[in-house]
Amino acid sequence: MIRRYLVMLALLSAPVMGIVACGGAAATHEFAGAELVETEPLPDFTLTAAGDTPVSLSDFRGQYVYIYFGYTYCPDFCPTTLAKLANVREKMGDEADRMQVIMITVDPERDTPDVLAGYVQAFDPTFIGLTGAPDDIAAAAGSLGVFFQRTDGSAGTGYVVDHSTRTYLIGPDGRALIAYPYDAEAEAIAADLRWLLDRDS
Repeated sequence: MIRRYLVMLALLSAPVMGIVACGGAAATHEFAGAELVETEPLPDFTLTAAGDTPVSLSDFRGQYVYIYFGYTYCPDFCPTTLAKLANVREKMGDEADRMQVIMITVDPERDTPDVLAGYVQAFDPTFIGLTGAPDDIAAAAGSLGVFFQRTDGSAGTGYVVDHSTRTYLIGPDGRALIAYPYDAEAEAIAADLRWLLDRDS
């Protein structure tokens, strides 16, 4: 079920301020995306990775997870976003193991588990690609207010899939934290994660 308040908040384009009390003083940070005011963890889902391995969102509790919905035939937004997230991981250095990038396909007809793995791991070997039954993908997308729709393409390219281009940051407790617009910069995303890790420490 799509959470309407998440959809509305994800449409915000202006950066927002994160506030946390540290030693009696308020420390603030301007996030590069829209903060999602989520009180409960996202509904768990189980999809399929390379080797037909089942993977659940709950498997990543304790990590910060970046979720992006895309597909391997995507000509522009998807490769650019994955390259940017690989850059974020590089910028995190020794703390890179605190984050996980997952791309969930919106084109399960063409994106088999092994095809997805080869695609996302070309950007970074730690990236995970997930596919599954259309209804399961739709449920995972709906929990974040993600839109996608298959449309006719040219005779040469075949069909295309129109889809949302935001990247979602899920916290260690499974709550959705930030929706990043397509044009968010890698350095700003990495700065957000550093701030969150410092807050947690």
